[in-house]
Amino acid sequence: MATERLFTRFTKTGAPPRISEIPDGGFCISSFVILNRKGKPGEILLGKLDAANAQWESIGALDKERAVTNSKGWMLPGCHLIYGESPQDAAGRILEEMLGMPDQKLQGPLVFSEAYGPKNHWDIEFIFTGERDVVRPNPAWRELTFVDVTKLQLSDFARNHQDVLAHIGKWKG
Repeated sequence: MATERLFTRFTKTGAPPRISEIPDGGFCISSFVILNRKGKPGEILLGKLDAANAQWESIGALDKERAVTNSKGWMLPGCHLIYGESPQDAAGRILEEMLGMPDQKLQGPLVFSEAYGPKNHWDIEFIFTGERDVVRPNPAWRELTFVDVTKLQLSDFARNHQDVLAHIGKWKG
């Protein structure tokens, strides 16, 4: 029996994709690293990025304008996957390039998907978690510290990263 459903199956060889267009709002595939302070699960590592001096176009897939806009609020360490990169490799890249923590142990990924906005944007999020005692400054960020997210307001976040925290029960809003 034929179906009218448009399945999101993509391949370079063999059967053609079941859908010929991406959503009007596009879609993103991203990995996030969520580190809480050891023994304090409500304190999450967040940063305010250094848009003036760091190469966010390369390490975070943010052009200069978006980096400046997003530098005003707290962000999670995260990034879109590079074409052909696994979510695990992306998490390793985030640890090394954004945080200077290449040996950090992570659990995951937890995988979430959401669609939102008037143009139907899709997100697929791979979330890796871990714990840490100490954080060293990193030149990608103006500020990088553990923040008690229960004390933050929605407006304190950049890029709506509170939704990623909500997926794993760290944000109630």
